[in-house]
Amino acid sequence: MTHVNVLDPGASPLDYYGFELRRHREAAGLTQRQLGDIVNYTGSLVGQIETARKLPTPEFSERVDAALGTGGLLSRLLALVMRSQQPAWFQQVAELQARATEIYSFETHMVHGLLQTDAYARAVLGALDRGNLDDRTAVRIARQNIFQKEEPPVFWAVLSEAALHQRMGGRRTMREQLARLLAFETDPRINIQILPFSAGAHAGLQGSFDVYRFASDPPIVYTEGYGSGHPTANPDTVKDCSLRYDHLQASALSLRESAELIRGLMEESYGEQGESDEHPVA
Repeated sequence: MTHVNVLDPGASPLDYYGFELRRHREAAGLTQRQLGDIVNYTGSLVGQIETARKLPTPEFSERVDAALGTGGLLSRLLALVMRSQQPAWFQQVAELQARATEIYSFETHMVHGLLQTDAYARAVLGALDRGNLDDRTAVRIARQNIFQKEEPPVFWAVLSEAALHQRMGGRRTMREQLARLLAFETDPRINIQILPFSAGAHAGLQGSFDVYRFASDPPIVYTEGYGSGHPTANPDTVKDCSLRYDHLQASALSLRESAELIRGLMEESYGEQGESDEHPVA
């Protein structure tokens, strides 16, 4: 077990967060238990976060910032902590998402991570590996904080209708996920179109992809494989995928028609009747 006195703040953003938490707590003359009592967490949890053995949450960070008068330091550090906890192959992509001014996504079989609910993300991440699932889910959901920035990106998502039928978790999880998609119906920065089965052959048959556009850098296309991500700024690839995306949007239902399809499916396939608990994930 890492001892608090030898914690290296330069080892990782999580270690640095723990170091700063400890430094400010001690400067305030509080024990871990006393700070825990003030912010309504256990002293043990405070100690685990100080020694980089537990991920902090936004709520914890906000409460400790207020209790210790840190001026929001820990809340600001949290974004770096969460990004550093992404799989190594995905960290570059998380950085691209954070910097992008426009994101265009096509998904063939599931809802994009930037739109997922907690329960849906848990079902996806826990399909084969349930280890450390709470922290891995929190890290994924934290990526959605890009929509809370002063200048959030414009996000366009074209989802294959198959993504709405591929059940992740149980009926309640799917109903909540579809309700989340509908919650963006009046948000001009988050736009969701459904590519219906009736579209037949389409420009996205080769698989899912994202296009990231930036204020002053060249656009980047991102595709994903098993345990690996493939960003590229190759102009020919960007041009090809941008054209494909234009055709996908043209083949997809309008924003209004897409919302109507999601709303109908939510009631017909994922209603409340007959199921109050989630199906276990394999």
